[in-house]
Order: sequence, then C-alpha cells, then structure tokens
Amino acid sequence: MKPVHIVTDKENISELVLMPGDPLRAKYIADNFLENAKLVNTVRNMLGFTGTYKGTPITVIGSGMGIPSMGIYSYELAHFYGVKKIIRIGSAGAMNPDVKVRDIVVATESHSLSTFALSYSGDESKIKKADDRLIEDIKASIKDASVKFGPIVTSDTFDPYAGHMEENLKMLGVSNPLACEMEAFGLYHVGEVTGIQTVAMMTITDSSFTPELDLSSEERETSLNEMIRLALEAIVK
Repeated sequence: MKPVHIVTDKENISELVLMPGDPLRAKYIADNFLENAKLVNTVRNMLGFTGTYKGTPITVIGSGMGIPSMGIYSYELAHFYGVKKIIRIGSAGAMNPDVKVRDIVVATESHSLSTFALSYSGDESKIKKADDRLIEDIKASIKDASVKFGPIVTSDTFDPYAGHMEENLKMLGVSNPLACEMEAFGLYHVGEVTGIQTVAMMTITDSSFTPELDLSSEERETSLNEMIRLALEAIVK
C-alpha cells in the first residue's frame, strides 16, 4: 500500500514535523521561519514544505480540521515516511478563566468522546497522553512566553457551536480542562500505536470569558509566532 494523501519521495520528509491545521499556516511558517524551504506535497491542497531551522531539517504540513483528518496525515507521516516526532501547533478555545487569549496551552493529555481510537484499534480509552520527552523539551525551550500545561478536551464539534459541553465534561469525568480543540486526541492515539513522539500545543484564540479579545481569522493565520518559535526550538532539541 502507498500513501494517497501525502505523495512525495520519502527523503523529502524530515523526521521532525510541525503540523498546523491550516495548510496556509504551513506556508506561512515555511516562508517566515524555515531556510531553503521547498514544497513537498500539494495533494488536496494540504500543503507541505521541508526546509531547515538552525541547520536541522524540518517538515511543516497541514493536518486539516478534526480527528479523522489528523489521523490520516499523522499516520501516513509515521507509517510511510519514517517521521519520529510530530508537534501539533494550532488554535484552541479557553475553558478555564485563568487561560487567556494568546496564552499557549500544551496538552499533557486529551480527553474525548470520539470513537476514533475504538474504530482505529479497538481501544475504548477516552484519555490519550502526550509524549513526556517532548513535554520536557518544550519546558526547556520556554523563554518569555505564557505557557500552561494540563489536560484539554478534544471535541468532534467546534466548541462555540456545541450546546452540550457541560454534559460532555461530566461523561468524560474531567474538571477544569484548560482548553478545547479538535485534533490532539487523534494525534496522540496515532503516536501511541505507531511509537512516534507526539504533543499538541495551541494558542488560545477565543474565550467565552473574554469574547471581546477573540482573534480574527487573519490574526489566527499570522499572529501565532510565539508558539511557532517555541515548537521549532523544542523539536530540534
């Protein structure tokens, strides 16, 4: 079997990968943070680029939105292209008043009602954990950024549109999660199954506690530089 969603020569993909959800954010990162970046994937317009950061080859490629899309792309990277580390860099909504817009959240674990793990490998667990080594690399790379570590919720719905979040949290048995997003649970399960190191970090772009500070779609695409730099520093350690 050959990969059908990421189609390129194996040597075009680094062992170290950053995965934003938005392929245009992947292009932004390649244009502004990587040296000698070249386009390595265009299938379905899920743009992927490989270049270097401080001399180390890095691939940055979109994951799309939601667990199924993340599951497809992260699996192909791990299974067909020999990737060793994936850091998801995305956006999330705050679920805790102590988490502010523009804070960076690192998901030590993801709680989800998704049946992805069950469908994927018969795993009924509703909790998936990040790789401890990548967590430590992120901690060692922090300079002035406001970074919070803790549990998050991965939802199958965009949380501002969801009408049953409180009930979902009760079913999950998690209290005071830091944030809600849509991909980390899938990434962590693929990491568990394939043996690669995975972690998800998100910049808080919206909060029901301070909706007046929510970031626009344009700001979401280009104003996450602090998180991007932190992810790059951590993945090359």
